Amino acid sequence: MLFAAACLLPLVSHAQQPSKKPLDHNVYDAWQSIGAKAISNNGQWVVYNITPQEGDATLVVYDRKTGQQREVARATGALITQDSRYVAFTIKPAFRDVRQARIKKTKPADMPKDTLGIIALGDTGMLRFPNVKSFKAPAKGNGYLAMLLEKPKPDTGHKKIDRSKAIMNDLAEDPDDDGKQPEGSNDQGLLLVRNLHSGTQDTLQDVVDYTFSKPGNALLAVCKGGNKDSLVRNVVVWQTAPRKALVLSHGVTNAKQLTFDENGQQVAFVAERDSAKALQHFYSLYYYLPGQDSASVVVNRNTADMPAHWNVSENGTVFFSRNGSRIFLGTAPIAPPKDTTIVDFEVAKVDIWNYQDDYLQPVQLKNLQQELKRTYLAVYHLSNRSFAQLGDKTLETVLLTDENNSEYALGYTDAGQRIASQWTGRTLKTAYLENIHNGQRKLIRKDLDGQFYYSPTGQYVIWYSLPDKHWFSYHTATGAVVNMTAHLPTSMADEEDDHPDLPGEYGFAGWSAGDKYWYVYDRYDIWKVDPAGREAPEMLTAGAGRAQKLRYRNVRLDAEERFFSPKQTLVLETFDETSKENGFAAVKLNAPKAPETLVLSPNTYLGLAKAKDADAYIYLKASYEASPDVYAGKTIAAATKLSAINPQQLQYNWGTAALYKWTTFSGKPAEGILYKPENFDSTRHYPVIIYFYEKLSDGLYAYQPPAPTPSRLNISFFVSRGYLVFAPDIRYEDGHPGRSAYDYIVSGARSLATHAWADSTNMAIQGQSWGGYQVAYLVTATHLFKCAWAGAPVANMTSAYGGIRWESGMNRQFQYEHGQSRLGASIWDKPELYLENSPLFHLPNVTTPLMIMSNDADGAVPWYQGIELFTAMRRLGKPVWLLNYNGEAHNLVQRQNRKDIQRREQQFFDHFLKGAPAPQWLDKGVPATEKGSNWGFDVK
Repeated sequence: MLFAAACLLPLVSHAQQPSKKPLDHNVYDAWQSIGAKAISNNGQWVVYNITPQEGDATLVVYDRKTGQQREVARATGALITQDSRYVAFTIKPAFRDVRQARIKKTKPADMPKDTLGIIALGDTGMLRFPNVKSFKAPAKGNGYLAMLLEKPKPDTGHKKIDRSKAIMNDLAEDPDDDGKQPEGSNDQGLLLVRNLHSGTQDTLQDVVDYTFSKPGNALLAVCKGGNKDSLVRNVVVWQTAPRKALVLSHGVTNAKQLTFDENGQQVAFVAERDSAKALQHFYSLYYYLPGQDSASVVVNRNTADMPAHWNVSENGTVFFSRNGSRIFLGTAPIAPPKDTTIVDFEVAKVDIWNYQDDYLQPVQLKNLQQELKRTYLAVYHLSNRSFAQLGDKTLETVLLTDENNSEYALGYTDAGQRIASQWTGRTLKTAYLENIHNGQRKLIRKDLDGQFYYSPTGQYVIWYSLPDKHWFSYHTATGAVVNMTAHLPTSMADEEDDHPDLPGEYGFAGWSAGDKYWYVYDRYDIWKVDPAGREAPEMLTAGAGRAQKLRYRNVRLDAEERFFSPKQTLVLETFDETSKENGFAAVKLNAPKAPETLVLSPNTYLGLAKAKDADAYIYLKASYEASPDVYAGKTIAAATKLSAINPQQLQYNWGTAALYKWTTFSGKPAEGILYKPENFDSTRHYPVIIYFYEKLSDGLYAYQPPAPTPSRLNISFFVSRGYLVFAPDIRYEDGHPGRSAYDYIVSGARSLATHAWADSTNMAIQGQSWGGYQVAYLVTATHLFKCAWAGAPVANMTSAYGGIRWESGMNRQFQYEHGQSRLGASIWDKPELYLENSPLFHLPNVTTPLMIMSNDADGAVPWYQGIELFTAMRRLGKPVWLLNYNGEAHNLVQRQNRKDIQRREQQFFDHFLKGAPAPQWLDKGVPATEKGSNWGFDVK
């Protein structure tokens, strides 16, 4: 048996057994959360999903007027119509049916299919439409809903029937249909357009793609053509009120990017007429205006001012300006024809790295498909039928404003500055003001270390300069540049940033109408600033934030809001830095003063939303002790609880969360979260697990569901089972991240140990990624901990420094010089820091048993870091284990692996901290010959 001395440690004795049972691994699947939620525009109806971790979701439809609610099993993706009269949703197949189909390796075409459900709000009935692939409703609505049904399989019976008519009749007359109807298996389907008010329905056959106009007066669809070529398409516009269809384009082989103008009158799309066997495909931009017989080509590769050897791209986004006078589209260089003479097995497979490349080869390969589909913004002016290319390889990013009506665009590029991102982690950017009509460019700012933004009506371009730590404005009419925050008495830069780099900004809330004022955040408050620099800045929140250490941030309650109106009242998210309480406040733009607190409590508040046409709000409210539940009300403060998920939690020994404060070895004030079991008894001695990353205390009131996590500690699970969990905040000194972690974590552990209820002889540490590195460092610096668990740790900063983050393809140098690793210098400038902070070079000091999780598909921390750590400790005779979840990334994704690691983590800590017997995998290991048949959980 492994570590006999540890195994002989007595289990914690109990004078009195708790009345509630501890959590176990069987609770996960049924534990619920609130999924998507919405409130109707009139404020009467609230819909939300209750979703178990594994199983079938439930949709709840709640009537705020009557207090009655209705539940729909397996329903998700609810959409409330604009007129607040209907809700549509997808009814998923039963979880068990899908599981069985997967076990049987059922073909995708034969898997259980979705059903569309529609409820008339206030009625008891429900319409069901089986075999639905997708459904859409107009953004502004007018009572229409379109649904794409699986194409029916050919009828093999003797009686010929009109399948489309049969399906229409079935759907209209059989509200109790169970959804088990014949289904098709290709990308085409029957599009059913239903008038929700009258119940009338119309169909379009063989539809591949479709979209509604914003007001719902028309629908565009791409339909399969009638000839033998399966790729031939027709583009059809369906006018909903007269129920008439017009074919806009016959016989194209591909049609994409269907779009309407704001009023649903003008139409644009891209399409090609090349044969499927053609070696090159040439798309054109098509345009249609009511009254025309069909859509006509307005832009193609031969259009005047189209760059040489460029063309319209099928990968770009097509859209109109709000006033309908322009069509924006994507263009790109014409790709060379595919070389059909190449024989694949005779061609070398090689990546060529060149020091002059803008991006490293791994970055290029990671972004290969994205680059192959890269497009550049162009515009077609309908008034004079002119074309202008706005973006190109020297100006990749082009931003529009004023709802795409502006006469100028903002373009910026980092061309020529990309190589340095290898060690800086970012690039310098140069911005231009570009004429929408002819593409002429005017330099705004060169080599900015920061980010550019455009004002709502286009009068200003603004940017934050990291070196200057200030915000600047550029007046597009005059070219005048103003330091907008030069006269503010508070810092615009992050006051708490502890990276060896230039601190970032706090962001901004928005603009007033006409770009007259700009509202920017400091650490706590909101300032009203004149972008022209003529008026003195004014603090909107009257200094209340800094005075009380309350952080105020605007909540955008209207998705279509472009700017603030003069008399608008802003709803502000509020966070108390001292108590960690959360809530909301309100402040009027035309009456700057201390915001009125609406609610501030020991809770978290998530997803605040407001009804568009009524004073009605919904949000989620939670705490460590209470699951996030749905609240709704006429005001935020008076909102009442609608849901009550996870009632089973009352059966289990849960826990409490409280701030814990102490002083570090270096004399700095510190704080963290201390989680205790619900049945905490100060006369007992509790084992302690210390979990950390950087700063976690702001999440004091966050709910921690018992769930198989990707890799972090399952806090509620261990607290329920009689552990104390301590989550200390860490602040870092440049160049000494390991020493900083020691200062905060070990001093916090020592402080806890002064309390008799914290068992100083049974303390452990757990961390993932950056936390995993700190675990690996700490076991070399202290013998305090009984055991340690490190997920995806860096062991050797000298080898990790030059490595690749494979999920992005980026080199890791920037991370050590400026980022999270916080060394602040290159390996050549200060090699001693890389040695000091690398656990590998200090492993002879280790006496703590260490568990490592390091996965072979980790794209953030190469798994060879875990291997270096494991093999070094193995050679030194140190107790060490390594879990490699095959094909998994930095954090576990597959649920079966998450469940597996939870069980192993419990067995590991129970063994070392509670004296439980070691299971086989921990004691003797599991040989490769037994992989997949013996999990090693049993005690041998």
